[in-house]
Amino acid sequence: METILKVEGMTCGHCKAAVMKAVEGVSGTNNIIVSLENKEVTFNTSNAETIEKVKEAIEDQGYDIV
Repeated sequence: METILKVEGMTCGHCKAAVMKAVEGVSGTNNIIVSLENKEVTFNTSNAETIEKVKEAIEDQGYDIV
């Protein structure tokens, strides 16, 4: 299932890379796209638990999910 999360606090390329790395680090995610312009991350997963892990991973990097 495709999931789109709004991410507050991304302001630069480094932020985009940090969010990408956080999502890549969660097993079960693929087709990851981080949009700095839209302040969102899109990814595919087949597991609702994975979505929660992605949210935690992004928040651990200092960003907020809205």
